[in-house]
Parts: sequence; structure tokens; C-alpha cells
Amino acid sequence: MKFTAIAGVLLTLCTTASIAQQAAKPFLFAEKQTDALLRSTAETKASSVKANVFSPRSLNPDGSLILVAPDDWCSGFFPGNLWQLYEYSGDPKWMDQAKVFTHTMEAEKTDAHSHDVGFKVYCSVGNAYRLTHDEHYKEVIIEAAKTLSTRFNPIVGSIKSWDNRKWKYPVIIDNMMNLELLFEATKLSGDSSFYKIAVAHANTTMKNHYRADYSSYHVVDYDPETGKVLHKQTAQGYADESAWARGQAWGLYGFTMCYRETGNKVYLTQAENIAKFILNNPDLPKDLVPYWDYNDPAIPSVPRDASAAAIMASALYELSTYSTNGKLYKATADKILNSLNNNYQAPLGADKGFLLLHSTGNKPGNSEIDVPIIYADYYYLEALLRQKHLKQGKPVLNTAGVVKY
Repeated sequence: MKFTAIAGVLLTLCTTASIAQQAAKPFLFAEKQTDALLRSTAETKASSVKANVFSPRSLNPDGSLILVAPDDWCSGFFPGNLWQLYEYSGDPKWMDQAKVFTHTMEAEKTDAHSHDVGFKVYCSVGNAYRLTHDEHYKEVIIEAAKTLSTRFNPIVGSIKSWDNRKWKYPVIIDNMMNLELLFEATKLSGDSSFYKIAVAHANTTMKNHYRADYSSYHVVDYDPETGKVLHKQTAQGYADESAWARGQAWGLYGFTMCYRETGNKVYLTQAENIAKFILNNPDLPKDLVPYWDYNDPAIPSVPRDASAAAIMASALYELSTYSTNGKLYKATADKILNSLNNNYQAPLGADKGFLLLHSTGNKPGNSEIDVPIIYADYYYLEALLRQKHLKQGKPVLNTAGVVKY
């Protein structure tokens, strides 16, 4: 009995060590690739004629690196990646790099030209505050939330996404992701107005963006004077009535987050229904990395979207901790990450240092098709961290900061 007990303990230790080693592989890959991306970024910036570009976004058709300025909606993801590598490793070198890139993003707290202040500031400064609890970052978050709030119209009940003459008051499904900035600002400031705006926007989106099968339109245009819905379309998808893959992922993530922040089970049910649409879709590939649009009639001869898969995986890990379908959601997220780890990673040292290949940005616009895109890497790292936390029996979200140096 004594020998059996010892053997059992040894087996458990070996199994635990094996799980830890397997979990470490994607992060070690990510660290090496990000070192390469930092070098590529410095080289490209040095040779660029544009003085204000600084953050990697994607690759040009010739394989050269695309850098963007702070006002680009994708500018905050790379600083977020650096913070997430710091969260995983505790290595101060990642924090040092993250601080440099995040500092550049701070001025975006007053950019009221689009809803993207949420993406830009919360993915960079939000992660900085989450991991350091530095009061300076707290103030930036609150100021950014004030800026985002100026785009809210109480008659419509939503935050305006774009200033574009094609539409009167366009609201896109992506905007659900920016509500996290508002929820956080209420917690940090005590000002409930941010929370109320976030809830109103989520409710309006739930009412008008979703079809009976819980697939989502991309854009809903409103009359800003009456709140009437003028038009519904899917600008970056195959057709207006199609299900654009990344849009479905944004909604899944957004309503899961809204349930976390409010405890309102309406949002939990909405997230579960969106998950059901995605996971039961007959055109979802076996590896669970979706085609760019679930309704493209040329499937399977169409591009995949690894970014949608990464967003889905991250959302499903969190949803698994709230739902009675938790085991299914966690197993599905594990399968998605396994697919991304094994078949969608860039070769080590290649593709300028991006992590994932085969994302699709805007196929109708002939932009970023079957390429690495920085937000795919961001949500991939986030999903890997959430997987790690759950395996360790910890909360899926780390809000305690980093204590390892």
C-alpha cells in the first residue's frame, strides 16, 4: 500500500510536469517570435518615411511588415501582447518593452473620432493597469472612457462606431468589445454613467444586431434623431444576410464579458445561444478554425480566419466558468488552441515574428486576406493564458497583477 501510494504521487507529479511542459511550448514559441517581431519593427520603423508608425499590424503581399500609427484601431494589440508575455513569464524585459509601446498609446485616450478608443487604450493601458496597478494607468483608462462616452446617443441607445457619410449612425458588432473599457472605468472611478452606457449599448445590440438563429449582422445603421433602424448589413462579410466569422466571435466574447460585469443572465443566455450557432454550424470545419464567413458558397475553397478562432477560444474559456455547458465550452476551446498550435503557427523565425498565420481582415475590401494579423496574436495569447489559469485551478481572469520578477 505504501509503495502504491508513493507510485501514485510520482505519477501525479509526472503528469503535472508533462502538462506544464506542454503548456509552456506555445509561450516559448511566442517569446522567440516576439523577439523577432521587435527587431522587425525597429528595422521597419528606421527605414519608414512615416514618422509616427510604431506598432506592427500585418504583412504586405511582398512579405514586408506593416506598421501603423497610434490612431489605427489595431495599434494597441502589440503593447497588449508584450504585457501578456510579461504576465506569463514575469520577465522584466517584457514589461520594459510593454511600457515603451504603451506610453505611445496613452495620448489616444482623447481620440473621439471612433469607438476604437476602447480597442486602442484597453488592450494596451488596460493590461498595463491590470498587471501593475499603477495609478497613472488608472487615470488614462478613466479619461478614455469619458472619450468613448461622448459617442453615445441616448435616443439610439448605442455608441456610434464610425463617422462615415455612407451611414447616418452606424453601430458595428465589434463595438461590443469596447464596453469592457466602460465597465472598468466605473469600477475605477465610481461613476456609474459608464456602466449605464455599456448596458444600454449591449441591450440595443442584442435587440437589433441578432437574427432568429443568433447570427449577427455586422452593421446596423440608425436614425440619430429617432433611434429607428434604417438598414442592416454585413459590410465585411460575404453578403448582408451572411454570418461573418469574426463578427460572430466578437459577439460571443462581448456578451460573455457583459455577463461577467453585470451578472445579468440575459447576457449569459445570449452568449450561450451565439456559441450554439457557431458550434453547431454545418460549415464549421473539423479543426474549429472557421472560414472567413459561414455562408460563403465557395466553402471549402475560401480563406480561414485564425483571428476569429482565437477570439472564440478566449471567450469560450471564460464562458465555461459561468455556464452549465462549461465542460463542452472548455473542451472546444482546448481543441481550437490545439489546432492553432499545431497547424496555424508561423514557422519559428519567419513572417517577421507574427505568431499565427491564415487570418482574414476584410475580404470584400481585398484587404489582409490569409495573412498574419496582430489581433489574432493578441487573442491567441489571451486564450493561452486563460487555458493556463484554468489548468492551475485559478480564476480564468488574472486581476491580481504579476508578482514574479
